[in-house]
Amino acid sequence: PEGASRAGWAALRIGAGFMAGAGLVFLLVPEAVLALFTADPSVTRLGVSLLYVAAVWQLFDGLQVVATGTLRGAGETRTPMLGNLLAHWVLGLPIGYLLAFPLGRGVVGLWIGLSLGLMAAGSLLLLAWALKVRSLLRRGPHRPLALEQGSTCGYP
Repeated sequence: PEGASRAGWAALRIGAGFMAGAGLVFLLVPEAVLALFTADPSVTRLGVSLLYVAAVWQLFDGLQVVATGTLRGAGETRTPMLGNLLAHWVLGLPIGYLLAFPLGRGVVGLWIGLSLGLMAAGSLLLLAWALKVRSLLRRGPHRPLALEQGSTCGYP
């Protein structure tokens, strides 16, 4: 369990670090990023607004993806599924819809809502990983994970 804990936390640090770096690029030089794809000033103006939102998205997307993988590797598949379902479909998409249409924020509002859902997913799954690690370390090294009561790996 100690090795799995160290590997999971290392993966989360690497993922968060890489994605935070990408987010910083989006924040610091959005025009340069967009120049790779378009020379149209109106597209660039909108793109800069979206890259500012995407900068925040990057960090939490990295956390969500890596935390999902660490939990799945530890045999926990329901928590990532439910966490992502709730965060994206119950929180992010409805908020995005409200911001985009009734509140008139358009595509930027949609992406803000989706980013809030992703922030919730990343935070929730990071907490779930911390709780899973604590459980694994308490259980000790001798009991196979597949025998853990309530494990979602294997057959029901």
